[in-house]
Amino acid sequence: MSTTTPSVPVDVPPRAGAREWLGLAVLLLPVTLMTADLGVLWLATPYLSADLRPSGAQLLWITDVYGFLTAATLVVMGTLGDRYGRRRLLTAGSAGFLLASLLAAYAPNAGTLIVARALLGVAGAAVLPSTLALISHMFADARQRATAVAMWVTALSVGLAIGPVIGGVLLASWWWGSVFLMGLPVMLVALVAVPSLVPEYRDPCPGRLDPASVVLFLLAVLPLVYGVKSLAAHGPTGEAAGAFVLGAAFSVLFVRRQNRLEAPLLDLRLFRSRSFTGALLALLLGMAALNGVEYLVPQYLQAVAGLSPLEAGLWLLPGAAGLITGSQVTPWAARRVRPAYVLAGGLLVSLAGYAALALASGVAVAALGLAVIMFGVAPISVLGTALAVGAAPPEKAGAAAATGQTAYDLGLALGIAVTGSAAVAVYRDAVPADAPAAARESVGAAASVAGDGELPAAVREAFTTALQAASALSAAFALVTAALVLVLLRGVPRIR
Repeated sequence: MSTTTPSVPVDVPPRAGAREWLGLAVLLLPVTLMTADLGVLWLATPYLSADLRPSGAQLLWITDVYGFLTAATLVVMGTLGDRYGRRRLLTAGSAGFLLASLLAAYAPNAGTLIVARALLGVAGAAVLPSTLALISHMFADARQRATAVAMWVTALSVGLAIGPVIGGVLLASWWWGSVFLMGLPVMLVALVAVPSLVPEYRDPCPGRLDPASVVLFLLAVLPLVYGVKSLAAHGPTGEAAGAFVLGAAFSVLFVRRQNRLEAPLLDLRLFRSRSFTGALLALLLGMAALNGVEYLVPQYLQAVAGLSPLEAGLWLLPGAAGLITGSQVTPWAARRVRPAYVLAGGLLVSLAGYAALALASGVAVAALGLAVIMFGVAPISVLGTALAVGAAPPEKAGAAAATGQTAYDLGLALGIAVTGSAAVAVYRDAVPADAPAAARESVGAAASVAGDGELPAAVREAFTTALQAASALSAAFALVTAALVLVLLRGVPRIR
């Protein structure tokens, strides 16, 4: 007598079809715009500095308020998307980004531009986690999802590549505000195409939204953000210390309330996963290392090397190519080597790029150094994001994506705030005491004082010294990040 064991059906995730891939292409349009908008701002900085005459503190706010406001509101936006619909939030964010871009383009003074950039940050907080959460829903197959996430990161890279080139063309013919208008057709296409190609998704059992949690979260994050910003602009002060204490106090209240709620704004149980926590730390510190020098290189190419905006944009293309190449190689490498080693290996490769920037011996060396850094940091963008989203259940993908994106954007902002403030301090110490006051404020202000003339050699040397100091500090960030990912992510298996 023979017996047979009945086969147990295995749930195989459905594979995405043509409609999902076409929907992905539409989702990548606003993602590309986000980094393109950032890249053109770097090139436009000398021009808006000459026109609006912002102070050094205002110029830092113009540069990094976008990242800080995005970081402060991402988790709230991601949770709203999970509850009320990720596609609906994406559409609202795209419309808001369009309107804020118009305000930035025609800003009459530095204060208005700061407000416009802040509104762009809030709109971006609605767009970015929505696209990533929708991708996790549209691509259930692990390999397809890894490919889609890699394409998402590639879209960020393409934005970096085309932003400076388009910005250079616009700045050669029009005023600095024109660089903010290039996103209008992109957002219009997204607003029209997303409803027909991208499915809606929300948490089927979201629970009641707790308004007190939203208020406590903002009261916790915004003072911490302000403290970092104040520390970057003015150094250690009582005001900065007070902001940190206030943010820490509200953080404790926020955590205590989340632990008591059945439907928390942020599910703190996600942080019990080593892969989730390790991914967040990699995104935070890795992006801080990258952006600590990334925003200085365009200024070096224009103010020190004397290139036009278009020429500087073309010399930034190798950096974007390095990020694109690294993003495409990462999924292939992660199927053969554990993610921890892929991440740490990339960070060690980036050290060669930081060393090249520390030499700062010419345009070609600076462009090559940035390309190597971008290639080495690319695995963090791909695997860090994928690990953060993959560690969460599907109904929490929006909150997980938002938390990962918070770490990513806060890292970018911290890179400017911490490394940038160190570079500013080194620059001011290196500028001769008899230099004009504007020249001591920033290299962009020095360029506006010089007018059509050449910057004094002492000013160029001072900025070069500042870039070298920023490169050394960013390399230290990269080494710390490599050590952390080896400890926290060593047990994560290869992607199958």
